[in-house]
Amino acid sequence: MKELTFALIGNPNCGKTTLFNQLTGSNQHVGNFPGVTVDKKEGRVRSHPDVVVVDLPGIYSLSPYTAEEVVSRDFLLHGNPAGVINIVDATTLERNLYLTLQLVELRIPTVLALNMMDEVRANGGYIDVAAMEAELGIPVVPISASKNEGVEELCSRAIRAAREKALPRRVDFCTGEVHRAIHSITHLVEQKAELAAIPARFAASKLAEGDPLMADSLHLTESERHLLEHLLSEMEAAHGMDREAAMADMRYTYIEKLCAQTVVRPGDTKEQLRSVEIDKVLTSKFWAIPIFFGIMVTIFFLTFGLIGPFLNSIMEEALDLVALGLSGALVRWGVNPTLRSLVLDGAFAGVASVLSFLPTIVTLFFFLSLLEDSGYMARVAFVTDRLLRRIGLSGRSFVPLLIGFGCSVPAIMATRTLASERDRKMTIRLTPFMSCSAKLPIYSVFTLAFFPKHRALVMCCLYFGGMLVGILYGLLLKNTAFKGNPIPFVMELPAYRLPSPKSVLLHMWEKAKDFLVKAFTIIFVASLVVWCLQSFDFGFNPVDDSSRSMLASVSRLIAPIFIPLGFSDWRAATALVTGLSAKEAVVSTLSVLLGAGDAELPTLLAGFFTPLQAVSFLTFTLLYMPCVAAMAAVKREMGGWKAAVSLMAQQTGVAWLVALFVYQGGRLLGLG
Repeated sequence: MKELTFALIGNPNCGKTTLFNQLTGSNQHVGNFPGVTVDKKEGRVRSHPDVVVVDLPGIYSLSPYTAEEVVSRDFLLHGNPAGVINIVDATTLERNLYLTLQLVELRIPTVLALNMMDEVRANGGYIDVAAMEAELGIPVVPISASKNEGVEELCSRAIRAAREKALPRRVDFCTGEVHRAIHSITHLVEQKAELAAIPARFAASKLAEGDPLMADSLHLTESERHLLEHLLSEMEAAHGMDREAAMADMRYTYIEKLCAQTVVRPGDTKEQLRSVEIDKVLTSKFWAIPIFFGIMVTIFFLTFGLIGPFLNSIMEEALDLVALGLSGALVRWGVNPTLRSLVLDGAFAGVASVLSFLPTIVTLFFFLSLLEDSGYMARVAFVTDRLLRRIGLSGRSFVPLLIGFGCSVPAIMATRTLASERDRKMTIRLTPFMSCSAKLPIYSVFTLAFFPKHRALVMCCLYFGGMLVGILYGLLLKNTAFKGNPIPFVMELPAYRLPSPKSVLLHMWEKAKDFLVKAFTIIFVASLVVWCLQSFDFGFNPVDDSSRSMLASVSRLIAPIFIPLGFSDWRAATALVTGLSAKEAVVSTLSVLLGAGDAELPTLLAGFFTPLQAVSFLTFTLLYMPCVAAMAAVKREMGGWKAAVSLMAQQTGVAWLVALFVYQGGRLLGLG
């Protein structure tokens, strides 16, 4: 059979990724806030290997305002999907069906999936699926993606519609002056739309909304643009509102009539009623921010002061046993002492020093995934809107900044959800100040070495310190390179829901997997390279003292830069440089250079740095430029290496200045 490709599309937070996972068996992360999917993802349907489903970013309309919405529209227009699966939230049909009316104009076989029908039924609601199907002219299937109800029927009907090329039976939902304007525009652009491979009716609707992208795609002449403007001016005059509002009014009027005929409205769902009561506290004017900070401090205490250290000690004991067994095996096999040192003191020591902190990272993301999946993080975006506006951003920027605590790469990609180019570029510049999870091993080993009784407090200071520096830098940008105001903030607040155990475990596994992949690739290679460079001189002669090695000679060239910051030793400079490959490499490099096992490293660090030097080193590590993968993402999103190099230089400069302030200020206070 010919391979079929389906576009899976719907409003943000309507269950697209959950349905995608059910169809394909994929394990994409599902979040209970808008903006989780920022690029299209593909997967084959488990029960139909010849069927491919493409999960597109959430979109409210086919008139795109953000980069992620452009991805969805371009795929529908130019990706040649065999069919469309339009998933909607059945508890909020009026808003979701706005996109549906535009999709049927594309003249692609389309199936409407009414998701969350279990919630509709649980609250006494009812939807006349047959009547809705007859009215819209497309197949309509009730489902519950989270419970895998109706998914197989949806798949079967979508495949049947695509193979039979069953186009939507109705595309005309307009009346009055709007009706006349659209039909006149359709006749005007019919030939050009056919040449551009765009359905004429869809093109006419977009032009009626004043969509500039469509006018450019059709290459309209000046006379055609003039005639188009005349038709739309007449429509506006007759309708009494501007063209975009007139089109929206037309669609919503039809949707209201459709829902009145086919939907028995339930009362507010239990989830909605519960959410209203909870939001009276969690989004209140006076308590919202203190509660958020209180929750984060509690999470840090549990992660770094209680659960993390206990699990880390177990991991360290396990790694010590592995090291002991590996060392004994290498001796029994008669392996050359140099090669044995390479394996134990280079590769294993470097990887083990990072792996020992895996439990801490998994624990932190367990708590964060609970907050995310419950719907609380969407509220935090709402309540931080006022604060973010003070630095020139809106609450919508909170989502990329939040993702930045996990990894800067997806966080930078998530800025595609921002409609304003100004907001997007400014958010990209601030995202690296949010401390990513790759820095956790650095913080963990230093706090264990210097502040064992106050680990949670120091961790809080580091995370909130990064946020504070980001805020101050944002104020600087707002008053210099990014003058102006952010766009208005509108975000759907999902109902609070109990986090799905599967989703939470998946989120934890994703972070653990990323960490393990780095440990056994980037960190492994970096550890070998560092060991080799610190074990030989430029004549490749073994050295007893690593200070005479190739690595020491090169590192001494950059070490003076850090003298004002309090750490001028070439080994500290080397660790910071290798940290550009992956921030975890800072720990593995120090472990190799100091000749430490994962359990010995904190003790050796306590003799290598003074407490004030350690704080200065942590401050610089917190703020200096992100890894090369993040910089590649900046280059891709901002259009070239010039912008990426500029960001690298600015952020590293900020890190140097703040670390200088911390160290020299500490010395003045007599803390050195």
